[in-house]
Parts: sequence; C-alpha cells; structure tokens
Amino acid sequence: MLAHPRSAALLMTVGVLSGCAAGPDYRPPLIELTSTFLGQKGVEQRPVRGRADLGRWWAAFDDELLAHYVSLALEQNLDIAQAAARVAQSRASLRYADAALLPSGKVSASAGRGYQSVETPLGQVLNATPGFDHWGSAYEANLGASWEIDLFGGLQRGREAARAEYEASEAGAEATRLTIAAQTADVYVTIRGLQARIAIAQQQVETRRRLLAMLQLQYEKGIAAELQRNQAEGSLTQAEAQIPILEAGLDSAMNALDVLLGVQPGTHRMELAPVRPIPAAPALAETGTPGEMLRRRPDLIAAERRLAVANARIGGAVSEYYPKFSLSALLGSATAISSGKLFTDGASQAQGVLGLRWRLFDFGRVDAQIAAAQGQEAEALAAYRLAVLRATEDVENAFSALVKREAQVDILTRGEFALARARENSFAAYRGGVVSLIEVLDADSNLLQARDAKAQAQTEAARAAIASFRALGGGWDARDAGNKRVYSALSTTNHR
Repeated sequence: MLAHPRSAALLMTVGVLSGCAAGPDYRPPLIELTSTFLGQKGVEQRPVRGRADLGRWWAAFDDELLAHYVSLALEQNLDIAQAAARVAQSRASLRYADAALLPSGKVSASAGRGYQSVETPLGQVLNATPGFDHWGSAYEANLGASWEIDLFGGLQRGREAARAEYEASEAGAEATRLTIAAQTADVYVTIRGLQARIAIAQQQVETRRRLLAMLQLQYEKGIAAELQRNQAEGSLTQAEAQIPILEAGLDSAMNALDVLLGVQPGTHRMELAPVRPIPAAPALAETGTPGEMLRRRPDLIAAERRLAVANARIGGAVSEYYPKFSLSALLGSATAISSGKLFTDGASQAQGVLGLRWRLFDFGRVDAQIAAAQGQEAEALAAYRLAVLRATEDVENAFSALVKREAQVDILTRGEFALARARENSFAAYRGGVVSLIEVLDADSNLLQARDAKAQAQTEAARAAIASFRALGGGWDARDAGNKRVYSALSTTNHR
C-alpha cells in the first residue's frame, strides 16, 4: 500500500484540486422579450363569463365529459407513457454519472487444480525433482478498489450533462402531458362542432327537399319553369353532399380521440353520439408576461436544459487535454498449496498503484472534439432562441385567433338574429297570402347557412382558447413539488 509521505501529499493535492472543472461554466442566455404580449389587452377585455385557471384550464369549459376525457388521456395516453420511460432512462444515466465520481470495489476469488505433463520442458525439469507431484492446486481471494481522480473535472462535467439531460427529459415529459391535454380538448371541441354542423346540414337538406317538392308540383302544373326545378334539385344535391364529408370528419375525430385516450378506435363512439353544445371558451384568469411564459412552458425549459447539456460537453472535451490519474489498491491472499493456508500471514498479498494516462500526441483529436462540442452548443443556443420566438408566436397567434373568432361569432349572431326575423316575416307574409312557400323556404335556407357559419366560428373560438392555454404553458406548475428541480434550472435566468 502507498504510505510514503510524498504520496500522501500528492493525494491531498489531488483531493483539493478535484473540485476544479475544465471548460466554461454554464450561464443561462439572456433573452430579449417585451413586457406584454401584443394581443394580451384584447384577450383580457373579452366579455366572457367564467375564468380559467392555467393549472386545470379544461375544467373552465364547464363540460364534464371534456374534463373526463382530458383526465383519462393524462392517465392512459401512450405518448405520455413513452415520455415517462425516457425520464426513467435519463434518471438511470444520471445515477451512472454520479457513480463514476466515486471509488469502485470488487471481490474476486478462484480455486483451481491442474496436472503438469512431463512431456513439456517444464514438466521434464520438475519431474527430475524428488517428490514432484504432477497434480497441483491454486487458491486466491482478493479485495480490490479503484478510483479515477477527477483532477480536472471531466467526470464532473459529465455528471452536469447527465443531470441537465435528466431535467430536460422531465420537462419534456411535462410538455408531452400539456400537449396531450390540449389535443384531447381540441379534438373533443371539434367533435361537438361537427355534430352541430351535421345537424344543421340535415335541416338544410330537409328545407331544400321541401323546396324541390314545391317547385316540382308547380312545374307539373305549369306554374314554375323547368330551370327553377333543376336549380332547386342541384341545390339539394349540394346540401346532401356536405353531410358525408362532415360525417367522415366526425368519424376521424372520434377515432383520434380514442387513440389519444390509449384505447381502440370506436371505444367511446356510443358515449359521444348524443349531441351536446359546443363548449364556450372561458376567460383567461391570467396571461402573465412573456418572461413568465418562458419560465412556465416546459418545452422551453427542456430546450434550455439541452443547452446546458451542450455546455457541459465542452468541459468534458477540454478535460481531455489534461492527464488522468487513478488510484487502485489490492488486498488479498493466494496459495498454491492448500485452501487451509489461504488467509495465513504467509499467503497475504497487497498492492497500491497510482496510475497516469495522458494523451500527449493526440491533441489534434481533442481539438476536433472541442470544436464539435462548441458547434453543438451553438446549435442548441440557436434552437433555444428559436423555440422562444416560436412560443411567443404561438401565444400571439392564439390570442389573435381567439379575439377575431369571437368577434366573428358576435357578427354571425347578429346576422342569425336578422335572418331569423326575416324568416318570421316571410312566414307571416306566406300565411297572409302575400308570398309563396318558396320565399319561406329560401329564408330558412339562408338562416341555416348563417347558423352553420356560426357553429364553425364557435368551434374555432374554443379551439383558439385551447391553443392559448397550451401556448401559455397551462396544465402544469413548474414550481410545485414534483417539478421543483426543473423549475430551479431556470430560476436564475436573467431576462431583459
């Protein structure tokens, strides 16, 4: 074993210096962000009843089935299961990196028995020895330990990279949960919108069928022209042709919802069959600032953590410039006589080794590794900045769509009211004998077209609200107990 004073001094020096780490220390990037979103004022001034908390925004739609499906998706979705598996893999990699900084030990033992041939040169010499036994036994038992001394911080940088990767995987898993919740709600709203439009289209078909029947009767009596009858028939076929398209879209949406829930397509079709109103978009209880969105969106946290990984990899590459030191020791016993003397004083053996490994003539490869790591960091930085820009774009687009679609709903509501009055007036005139039933049916058709446009606008408004919640990072809290580690990664980030 090493017991020389110089060796002890060397080990103390190594222990002191092992806290140093090669390469640049990580500093979160500065991100230029505005103090408010462009569409924030319009969203906050929406005259909407009910306010949604970002933590469980889907509950604010006041639709129990929607909330039920979102909860099911968060429990059963297979994309979420894959993300959880990736977190487990990253956690194992982190444990491996932690273990690399610690000494390792092992126990080995062996027992053997062999026969020495006299036809070999060694056997002929030994055979001439009086009392030579051709059979021999060997026994050995050892306790060994080794430790790579992280003098220049290569292993420490590897551990930093592994931890940042683990945090990125956690944030990525939360981003997947957020995405699945939003997709589930979006598909559900789409289903309700398609059901409403199918019902309106069926009413439209019935209205135009009655119109065709009326014109057919008049044509047979010579009152209406053949052109009018043909136009009514063409209008009916156009209305009928819309229903299969809408029904195909409804089938696809129901199948997509089942896949999001992790079940066979068609599982929830009967449950979804009864028509329900399109969920109304609630108000946002808080929109926050772009800086708060940066800290709240898990996908941005994951992108920032991947930047930290790339930075740590640079340090790992730089550490290859420096020598690697290792310390190993062996304490054991060996005998070639009998197992009974294995642990006696005469059979004991001990060894201590201070190892050195240095890539003296390989700096060209080290340079290339560092350049590659720096390139990866530059790529990760650009990806992070782009992710921030796109996240801000998502928020602005969702806010604009929400406000504009709701304005469209208001306009179409007024138009629907006016067309409903026109239909009432035409029906009253028909009862008074002033107009024919054709004018009444035409008013019905116009009213139904307005209602179809309104149903589309209501659907898109609800979807825009869902997109807003998703873009703001709603659906999780980076500061709760389960995500405190991920949130702390950005807690010191400076924003201007």
